[in-house]
Amino acid sequence: MVSWKRPSTLLCVFLTLLYDRVGESVVFPLLTFLVAPLVSVNQLGLVIGLLGGSYTMAQFLATPVIGSLSDHFGRRPVLLVCIAGSAVGVGLFGVGAGLGGTSSGWGWLAVAGGLPLMFTGRILDGATGGTAATAQAVIADTTPPERRARAFGLIGLAFGLGFIIGPGLGGWLAEVHLQLPIAVAVAVALINFLVTFLLLPETLPPTARQPLPSPAQLNPFRQVLQLLQDPGVGGLSLGFGLFFLVFNGFTTILVPFLSLVLAWQAVDVGKLFVLVGVVAALVQGVLIGPLSRWLGEQRLTMLGIGLVLAGYLLVGFAQPEADAQGPMAQPAIYSAAVLLAMGIGVTAPSLRAMISRRLDAGSQGRGLGSLQALQSLGTSIGPPVAGVLFTSLAPRSPFWVAIVALVIVAALTSGALQRQRPR
Repeated sequence: MVSWKRPSTLLCVFLTLLYDRVGESVVFPLLTFLVAPLVSVNQLGLVIGLLGGSYTMAQFLATPVIGSLSDHFGRRPVLLVCIAGSAVGVGLFGVGAGLGGTSSGWGWLAVAGGLPLMFTGRILDGATGGTAATAQAVIADTTPPERRARAFGLIGLAFGLGFIIGPGLGGWLAEVHLQLPIAVAVAVALINFLVTFLLLPETLPPTARQPLPSPAQLNPFRQVLQLLQDPGVGGLSLGFGLFFLVFNGFTTILVPFLSLVLAWQAVDVGKLFVLVGVVAALVQGVLIGPLSRWLGEQRLTMLGIGLVLAGYLLVGFAQPEADAQGPMAQPAIYSAAVLLAMGIGVTAPSLRAMISRRLDAGSQGRGLGSLQALQSLGTSIGPPVAGVLFTSLAPRSPFWVAIVALVIVAALTSGALQRQRPR
């Protein structure tokens, strides 16, 4: 009889995050094309920004609760609930997008019902979107502090590989039918549920579990405020939140910028995000460990912010191919994608690792959950702000504002690193 050996916990976490990211990224390059039948061109950037903000605002409100629940009930059951909720949310989003695709037959009903269903799906997906935060707690449960920067790099590796597989697959499937990638995203979420159910063990022993906090303590604004007021991690956490506010606001508005200003098609956007995934997977799966040992997490964080800033500059100056002034779009955008992927690839795990090392051992779930909530708060503000700037001022204005904001993030983070030491 052949005995079966369970895969390592880190491998299970990696697979869970990979499936989660593939399911999300397979639809991401198509967002502009899915929303376009339901809104006017002038409102497209704003609606996409609001869709992105609704997802992350729901995630912000729910993730601290999910983190505390995982500290009480364990990591595995919470992950399963999150994955199941994401499957339902993506399905509702797909139904709304399908109404937009048939707007010629449904008339006003498609417009009246399509967008609300898309927003409902995004909100539900965000409310159960604690997969990454709970997976971070699993990594913290099973990894010693000195190895967490590399272990947290698994998150970026999974996200990077997801961006290799998802956008390319989405762009290819969209050529067959625009709604087909959404059906694939639902199927991937169901596979993720089965993988987590069958392979992932519980990593939080009963003796380490915490009592359920009061409703007041579950208030995400209160948890984020407590995190920001923590003398050990407050400054770094503020820099972390602002970084993701800028980065995700930019990322959300990049697709309509490429589609409307540079006239890129869905397959072109998919190819770009495949490149982003390749670079991110290389950086966070192979290079983050050696780079962390060579430069240290502090220098690596500053380097990453600088790379992202350089990428914004290239996008801000990119011109359509027919325009002879300024850098041509294809090389500028692809170069910017490499810089952005490298920047986020070294900044995010380095900051997470430094913050995790400054948290008490018994509060990793709640602390990292609050950190994820802070990230969600930033990313819920970033996309609508970028959408308003894109619609009201100029399509390039979000990138110039992002450059200024990144300089502030670098100053805040650098100052916090000088004041706050690991516990």
